[in-house]
This record gives sequence, structure tokens and C-alpha cells, in this order.
Amino acid sequence: MAGGVHKTEPEITSEVDLCLPSGRLNPAAVGWTRRPLHRANLKGWGRNKRFEYWCIATPDFVVAVNVSHGDYRVTLATFYLDRKSLDAFSQAEIHWLPRDRVDPMPERSGRGDTVGRGDRMRIEMRQTPKGTSLRATTPRLNVELDVVEDPGHESMGVVVPWDDKRFQYTRKDNCMPVSGRIVVDGRERRVEGPDCYATLDHGRGRWPYWITWNWASGSGRSQGHEIGLQLGAKWTDGTPSTENALRLDGRIEKISQEHEWIYDRQDWMQPWLIRGDRVDLVFTPLYDRVSNFDRIIVCSKEHQVFGHFDGHVVSESGKRYAVEKIFGWAEEVHRRW
Repeated sequence: MAGGVHKTEPEITSEVDLCLPSGRLNPAAVGWTRRPLHRANLKGWGRNKRFEYWCIATPDFVVAVNVSHGDYRVTLATFYLDRKSLDAFSQAEIHWLPRDRVDPMPERSGRGDTVGRGDRMRIEMRQTPKGTSLRATTPRLNVELDVVEDPGHESMGVVVPWDDKRFQYTRKDNCMPVSGRIVVDGRERRVEGPDCYATLDHGRGRWPYWITWNWASGSGRSQGHEIGLQLGAKWTDGTPSTENALRLDGRIEKISQEHEWIYDRQDWMQPWLIRGDRVDLVFTPLYDRVSNFDRIIVCSKEHQVFGHFDGHVVSESGKRYAVEKIFGWAEEVHRRW
């Protein structure tokens, strides 16, 4: 089976600071976790990136909310996709040299609230005894959703070091139950049932000026098993880390191998292939969300493609799990910050 470099990644099991007192990367923070144990004690100004991205997928639609703080720029964004009609829209506000647009974002994932205030948008991500409350008010979309994080819930956290001055802590979490409602252009749509899943992308770090990444995520049930897919590429090349992991019936299994990604940049709606020793997946696109923001110094070009994963994955013990019609997304993003 196709695959790339195997890496050695230690599992971290106790709380650790991301940075040394100098602001440089703490070597003891490099590794991966099943729970959010890293404290992102970032210092300085100008290259720090902090963001919280939630995407909720139901059998009928997809909705996403995002708050991103890059020191000199704040972005508030929402996205909606009707899976039946493929009607979709994005809303975003970008604020330069922001002061009070975003409350101080928590240093540890799941240990504080994130609130973003725009001119016409407000996004709140607040911790509750059961998980996270997601609220958003925008011209076209209102969100009132509650994500449940069960006791003992596992997620994949990992530190990716480019060097001791540039590094990223990311926590990826999927297969989380979610319920509530959204209102789209005045029409209420309910979020309820076992096939509704929330996915989190939490990030804290100091990034290089130019970066490219792939990210794929999926949540669902296949042949009686709950399967979460968390796969990435490109941005971890040349580092001792990957962001690859599987969630198999609630248990995180880290994959310390770079995968082979095959897709057509001339036709993003052609099938994508993701392959490794424990992953053999075909991703069939349904909708391509295209974004192209270029302000010379700051640039973002991305294709986030929604669709279904099919194929199989293999557990650490060698058990093969069929992946059949698990909904999610695969993306390629180029950023200049």
C-alpha cells in the first residue's frame, strides 16, 4: 500500500507549556495527546495565530463558524451548505489592527470562552458543563447549537515544530454529538439525531509567512462502528510530527506516517485518494467551497471540498474497518499571513 515517511511521536500524558519563558518552543511540548494538555502561553506580537473553527454536519446541511486572531488581523466567518440543493453561502468580516473585536482567547482548549464581535456578526463559543455552546448572529444565519463532550472523550492534539521560533499546536476533534437549531434566511432548521456531528479545529502557534496544507476530516458510522477520520499533509513535511489519527469507537489511534494524497488541481470535483499503511480511502466530492482572498501581503487561496469517504482503515491491532459513505471534507489551502 502507498505511504510515506514513518515518524516517532511520543504521547504526552501530563500538562505542559507550549513555550519556554523566552517565548521559544518548549521541547517537552513536542508530541501528541488524547486530551487537551498543552497550555499555549504564546508571547510577542505579529506572528501568533489563534483560531477556533467548528463545522457541524447533518444529513441535510453543513454549517461552520470560525473565529481567527492573527495579532494584526481578526476574521469572523460562517458558512452554510444545503446538502440536497447544494445552495451555499459564506459570510465573513476582516478587521485590521483589532482592539476589542475578540476577547482574550483561552490558552488551553476547552478551558475558556471565545467571543468575536464584528460590525454585523457576533460569534460565541462558550464552555458548558456538558461541552460547548455555539451561538452566532449574522445577517443571513443564526446559530444556536450545543455540542456534547462525554466524560473520557478523546481527541487528537499534536505540536508541529518547524523550528524553535515557529510551531503550531493543533487539537482536532470529531464525532461529537450536537443538537439545537439554525435559522437560514428566516427558515428554521433543526439539528437533532445520531447522524449529526460536530468537528473542532483548535489552533495556537507562531506560523511561517507562507504555508500550504491538506486537511481531511470525517465523522460517521459504518457497519456498526463509529469512525472518525483526521488526516493532514504538506504542512508537516520535514517535521517530526503528523496530524494523522483515527477515532475507532471512541478511541484515538495516532498514525505517525505521512500519507499519499492524489487529487486533480485542475478539477477539484474528481475523486481524491488518501493512502498509507493503515488508510486506503477514496473521497468523492459533492461541493467545492472556493475562497480566494489576496491583499498582496496577506493571501488565502483554498478549496474545501465536501463529500463522502469510502474504503477502509486499519487499527493498531490489525483489524480492518470498512469506511462506507462517511461524510466529511478534504481541502487544500495556501496561506500568506
